[in-house]
Amino acid sequence: MKVRQISIFLENRSGRLASVLKEVGRAGVNIRALSLADTSDFGILRLIVDNVDLCVQTLRAGGHTVSVTEVLAVEVPDHPGGLAGILDVLSAAGLNVEYMYAFVSRATEKAMVVFRFERLDAAIATLKKAGISLVEAEKVYRL
Repeated sequence: MKVRQISIFLENRSGRLASVLKEVGRAGVNIRALSLADTSDFGILRLIVDNVDLCVQTLRAGGHTVSVTEVLAVEVPDHPGGLAGILDVLSAAGLNVEYMYAFVSRATEKAMVVFRFERLDAAIATLKKAGISLVEAEKVYRL
């Protein structure tokens, strides 16, 4: 259920993102989802990939600052208000979303959203109790 996400610290300068993604590609690692958050000086690239260990090894060997974080991939009904309903469940349980980003899956007709929570296990229990579908990590890595 918990999905391993890679976070890479990047200087905010031309070509840096392309360079990192080329390294990942040359290693034969396939990106399943990504998010990039930036400031004027640096950015955090977040990746969900099909081979976390190889990607981390490759990036660290290239001198990059890398961390691995556990997140959840949640199936969201693909209709107006679908995401709002899930956020209502989380809010009612007192769970704060630290960040989130969406991605597309060819394997389902639902939207997929990656969530990061401070209290991951509490989020899992809350979402399951509400009947909200969590996506197994292996399925996410193979999408």
